[in-house]
Amino acid sequence: MAATHILTRDEARRRAELLHVDSYTVELDLTGHAAGDTFSSRTAVEFSCTEPGAETFIEIAAERIEDAYLNGEQVDITLFDPKDGLRLTGLAAENSLVVNAICAYSTDGQGLHRMTDPVDKETYLYSQFEVADAQRVYACFDQPDLKASFTFQVRTPEQWTVISNMPAVSETVVEAAQLKVTLFETSVRMSPYITAICAGPYFGVHETHDGIDMGLYCRQSMKEHLDPDGVFEVTRQGFDHFHSKFGVRYPLPKYDQIFAPEYNFGAMENFGCITIAEAAFLFRSQVTDFELEQRANVILHEMAHMWFGDLVTMRWWDDLWLNESFAEWASHWANVEATRFDGAWTTFLSARKNWGYGADQQPTTHPVYTDAADTEEIQANFDGITYSKGASILKQLVAYVGIDPFLAGLRAYFEKHKFGNAVFSDLLGELETASGKPLADFADTWLRTAGVSTLRPQIAVSDGEYRRVTVKQEVPADHPTTRTHRIAIGLYDLEGDALVRRDRLEVDVSGEETEVAALAGVKQPDLLLLNDDDLTYAKLRLDERSLRTAVEHTSALEDSLPRALIWAAAWDMLRDAELPARRFVALGASSLTTETDINIVTVAQRQVAGSLAYADPAARADLRESWAQAAKTAMDTAPSGGDAQRSWAKAYASAARSKTDQASIRGWLDGQGIPDGLAVDADLRWALLTGLVAGGAVDEAAIDYELERDDTADGKRLSFVARAAVPTVAAKERAWERITDPNTENYIRRSSMLGFAPLDQADLVRPYLGRYLEAVPELWEKLGAQQAVEFSKLAFPSCLIETETLAVLDGWLAEDRPAPVKRGVAEGRADIARALAGRALDAQS
Repeated sequence: MAATHILTRDEARRRAELLHVDSYTVELDLTGHAAGDTFSSRTAVEFSCTEPGAETFIEIAAERIEDAYLNGEQVDITLFDPKDGLRLTGLAAENSLVVNAICAYSTDGQGLHRMTDPVDKETYLYSQFEVADAQRVYACFDQPDLKASFTFQVRTPEQWTVISNMPAVSETVVEAAQLKVTLFETSVRMSPYITAICAGPYFGVHETHDGIDMGLYCRQSMKEHLDPDGVFEVTRQGFDHFHSKFGVRYPLPKYDQIFAPEYNFGAMENFGCITIAEAAFLFRSQVTDFELEQRANVILHEMAHMWFGDLVTMRWWDDLWLNESFAEWASHWANVEATRFDGAWTTFLSARKNWGYGADQQPTTHPVYTDAADTEEIQANFDGITYSKGASILKQLVAYVGIDPFLAGLRAYFEKHKFGNAVFSDLLGELETASGKPLADFADTWLRTAGVSTLRPQIAVSDGEYRRVTVKQEVPADHPTTRTHRIAIGLYDLEGDALVRRDRLEVDVSGEETEVAALAGVKQPDLLLLNDDDLTYAKLRLDERSLRTAVEHTSALEDSLPRALIWAAAWDMLRDAELPARRFVALGASSLTTETDINIVTVAQRQVAGSLAYADPAARADLRESWAQAAKTAMDTAPSGGDAQRSWAKAYASAARSKTDQASIRGWLDGQGIPDGLAVDADLRWALLTGLVAGGAVDEAAIDYELERDDTADGKRLSFVARAAVPTVAAKERAWERITDPNTENYIRRSSMLGFAPLDQADLVRPYLGRYLEAVPELWEKLGAQQAVEFSKLAFPSCLIETETLAVLDGWLAEDRPAPVKRGVAEGRADIARALAGRALDAQS
């Protein structure tokens, strides 16, 4: 596949000064999908130039250009190189460009991705163009601030459905050739990266709401799992909510959502043609409310982008954070306000904000607002800082200015910049006008500095009363910014079986220390909780009395948000080597097993499993066993057929290593001894089997058998996770070959990386440390930037928690390499160092 042009910010700025793009007409011929790996693409572009006689370039990552004409004159294509784009010289004031090219289908999830369904052998296509991959499909000025109208015409097999940003104007069938030509309405002005084409024998369901035609699509073999009622319900609720709050209606006549197979991301906000990861959100097995809430969040996240990102678009990728942070904030806000998932801010804290905290403590942390010199550099910034830290800061901003002024500022921003481009200062100006508050200092402090503060209570107690309470703000040495935090402090007492909030006060914490004078002389509570109600973005600490209460009584708190805060604080303390792994596991065994919020349960179960990496190796097996038995007890006592039973069954199966437990779980796969109400369906079977495989209880033949039962796209994907986890030398070598072969399909590489390095397989993985480090720069050259970033992070041998590993990594990192290439290795190295510090603490406890 042809390489894409890496566009620099300077190139984009110059081209935006030079050009105004009026329209694109794109004709694609996809009828040769079965016969070869390429398709034909014809692009006609109408654009003007402010400096007649100047030259520029247009991106087209084609296998070859057949011909090109600028204002009727043939363009010299002999020097064409996809990495440089097609040079255009002698521009007129008004220009017409036609480019005929042969482009390649992809299997890496970018450009025009093609997959074949193993169930019925049908072919499906979908596009993915962010950051700059529209050029893989048609010639375009591939930058966000050169918007234009688009008219797509697509030639396909007769039985295919074609979906794009706009509704189809006509479908012309050529019966003799068994093909059809679909012509779409001309679009509103939009950026190339949010245009879209999906084609194949997709199954679709439709309904209309508030004048908007809504479509929902999936592969034919998955149509029984589509759940249009659930998806459309959230979609309707989202439109009603955003229409009532944003002041500008959704501007397109239709809104389609397509579940895309072999998808790299969670979803993509193509204008009016949303693509959503099928593997993550098209549920073919029983799911818990956690998964349903995550799906609702994704639906609302992409819908929020219709305003923030699509209607009004960033000028350059520096403001990517604003697109994603806004959608992240708006989706949780809408979930709380408009859907049944009214505890979404608890889930945000548990599942998303912790992601931001983790990324912000890496050596590769960066400000929320960060310069992006080119389109390759921005790939690494699709991270927890861009999404969840940014959303946390927006949540603080809403609290600071008030929701009504905030929405008034948004409405003015959308109205002023609709169908155009803007920068953060444009939004900030509207928010300052609406609220009457200066916001520049807030923006500089929170958005242009990196790192997370830690808020720690320092208490002095006499006769059961506080003599003095001080909140200490600790900042990392590399990022020593102290910020002003508006926090609530909750005082909780045990009353029978309940942990009840006695009092709540709000204070501003600034500088290194802030004394809370109002607490002097107050009876010491059983739990003192800083940042109650999760008002600020900061790590928390608990004093020793509060920590004891939390370990024994977290589930006694009535509200889910303080429970989630305690889990977040405990997780940070574990990662910072302030809480031994054995106490963290004890918290899971005592409090998590009686937790009623499935969102907290799901996230914290993963954290307890992850805490074993921080445990003294001599005690790890016993800790794992205690956790497995706690999970089994929770499963046995959970309501039959409910979310908790299913979630705890997965946790039990993942942790179990005793022969008795493994035999019991293996029996479930054979239909024996299944707990009453537990649905051992396809996805749960793979989870159970993968745990058994990793623990050495069954061999690879069991994977072959399971794949015969479930010979589907999902079955194939999950089988590669299981095969990579097989604890044999030969299985690891086969998995590594799949992982490092540049021609491996993305979903196979990703699945293999996910199963490759379980914590207890260090001896098998150790030979691959050097091979991993050799492969990082090699695959950076051979794979696209997004896939290379993913490899460097997911293939990192995380189970090698040894001082020797640090020495090898330090030697590699000391060599002269570009920062993006080093990023995944540097982050993995930091995680190893954290785990080693945690193990030292645990061994002393």
